[in-house]
Amino acid sequence: MAGKVKVEIDLGKYISVELPVDDAERLIRRLSERLGYESQDASEALRYIRNFDAFYEIARKKFKDYLVPPKSMNDMIRGTVLVDRVKLIRNEQKKVVITFDRRVPLDEIVEALKDIGYEAEVVKREF
Repeated sequence: MAGKVKVEIDLGKYISVELPVDDAERLIRRLSERLGYESQDASEALRYIRNFDAFYEIARKKFKDYLVPPKSMNDMIRGTVLVDRVKLIRNEQKKVVITFDRRVPLDEIVEALKDIGYEAEVVKREF
């Protein structure tokens, strides 16, 4: 098992997960499989993760914490948007914070994390 990961639900009911780069990519792929669709935003988020260094530099130069993948209007209407925004973190290790769309069910995220070897600890942030 890869370990325990914190799944945060913020005040706006957005669900976020912080994972190492390889596992973040695996999570998006697994979640797309579980939900049965791959949206434009998920493909774009995967591109950000695969090209971590380039997009990290772009975000840093623009003074942005989060990268927001473009969303297809068709995906928005159908309710198949997966990723709301992505934060790239470079400390001792490269990590990614994925914030999912509000319509992605929490139980699907938790199950996808189990599928890739993580135990999820759900935490609600209140301000």
